[in-house]
Amino acid sequence: MSSVTSDMTEITVVGEDDTGLIANVTSLLFERGINIEDLDQAVREGVFRMTMHVDTSEMVCTESKLREDLQELGEELDVDIKVRFPKDRETQSIAVLVTKESHCLEAIFEAWASGELGADIDVVIGNHSDLQPLAEKYEVPFHDIGDEKGTPDEAELLELLEEYDSDLIVLARYMRILSPDVVFRYENQIINVHPSLLPAFPGASAYMQAIEEGVRIAGVTAHYVTTDLDQGPIITQRAFNVPDDATEEELQRIGQPLEAEALLEAIELHLDQEVSVHRGRTKLRNPEETDAQLGAPEQLDELNPDRPVDGLGEFLADQDDTQVEADD
Repeated sequence: MSSVTSDMTEITVVGEDDTGLIANVTSLLFERGINIEDLDQAVREGVFRMTMHVDTSEMVCTESKLREDLQELGEELDVDIKVRFPKDRETQSIAVLVTKESHCLEAIFEAWASGELGADIDVVIGNHSDLQPLAEKYEVPFHDIGDEKGTPDEAELLELLEEYDSDLIVLARYMRILSPDVVFRYENQIINVHPSLLPAFPGASAYMQAIEEGVRIAGVTAHYVTTDLDQGPIITQRAFNVPDDATEEELQRIGQPLEAEALLEAIELHLDQEVSVHRGRTKLRNPEETDAQLGAPEQLDELNPDRPVDGLGEFLADQDDTQVEADD
């Protein structure tokens, strides 16, 4: 599914898979003069998701009436239908999900406080309460949705996300897997940072996986969240050398500042609508107009050797043969 500009209205349908869902919703929109610009649907673990971006500029009903009609249709079909109209607020908003590690949340707060973030942090949601004091320091509401083991209440999470209606959800080292019930409602609106150069070493203990596999270069990846664990479209990456006999703690010390940096850059690219998603890959909309560091520093290109290149040796060999023939 490709990213669509924010002047489109987004309609998301989530529920049990059943026949006729798409036809019922699209028929309702057609009857109200709404043009569908983009439609994408998927089923995962028995959960159906359809996301549509539509043009409501010439619809023949009010926004409140459309919400009411879609809600009634959702109750009839036993699915959840949400409508997000283009927002007229100047500043976008972020909801941050956390567990116990503070470095990414601290970096986001610092960027916000300095005016560099370009968005407001509306809420911090955790599956533990460890980072509540940090949220309180910046006077941002904090909600603990985890039980004594840190298992999150996803129903409460969905209620909070709907209440705050944020433009972007950021997983700042949130150490829980989001279910399709959550991910499907926020397609290309959830960004996570993972401590490896994905697709290598997905899942838990990525730094330890890197040590066990003996890699010389490790890194971090900021990516959009999909229902496939750590397989979402990659936005930014950072790399670093792995010291000999490195411990997991050493790699965390090296990697955590890069996690925060890559995550912040991915957030800014998303908020500025500089990145789009198409067929599982991200692309810059105007690469010549951004100085974003998507991967390794440009200085690395200057250090890399440029010879030999495949095919050059054969070309030179042919030249040598020609020269030998001429000498004969």
